[in-house]
Amino acid sequence: MKNLKLREYDKLIALIFALFTIIFLLLMIFSSEFFSWAFQRHQNILSWYIRPLFLIPFCYFAYKRSWAGISATIFFLLTSMFYFPEVEVANPQSLQFLQMEMDYLTGGWTLSKILIALMVPVSFIALGAAFWKRNLLFGIMVIVLMALLKIIWSVAFGGESGTSIIIPALVGLTICVALIYYGFKRMETKKEK
Repeated sequence: MKNLKLREYDKLIALIFALFTIIFLLLMIFSSEFFSWAFQRHQNILSWYIRPLFLIPFCYFAYKRSWAGISATIFFLLTSMFYFPEVEVANPQSLQFLQMEMDYLTGGWTLSKILIALMVPVSFIALGAAFWKRNLLFGIMVIVLMALLKIIWSVAFGGESGTSIIIPALVGLTICVALIYYGFKRMETKKEK
């Protein structure tokens, strides 16, 4: 009964989290103080490791066809960059990479930069569609592609400092693929029973 009640409000909750996401993005774009504050906390390497793990609930909610869950997960993924406190001593390579990201985001936007940025929502749409349609292989392929593109982008634009993202990305990829595979198989087995 409770599940049915939640289903009634699924799209409303999704819209609320979409609004929160838009507010967050507007703050990042128009408030340099907020932008700097968020990136100061993003120096904490724990935020680098936690971010890929949000793909797990994203895939789960896509599998369950919950717009609210998908929307909330996107909001929490984006805001996870500042969940941890500032570090007293940051890795110089990480600092250099984050500075490149900040410069990239605040610099001029060309057509090629817009097309690269559009790969993020397109990859999330593809990932959501894969699990909405319950296609595990396609979903895992999208996750692997997302991780590889993040690594390639990081090294291409960050050079040596971009390599600092490789270990968090690969650790996140491994954990995500393993847990998503296990969870998917378990849910499919449950469904068959």
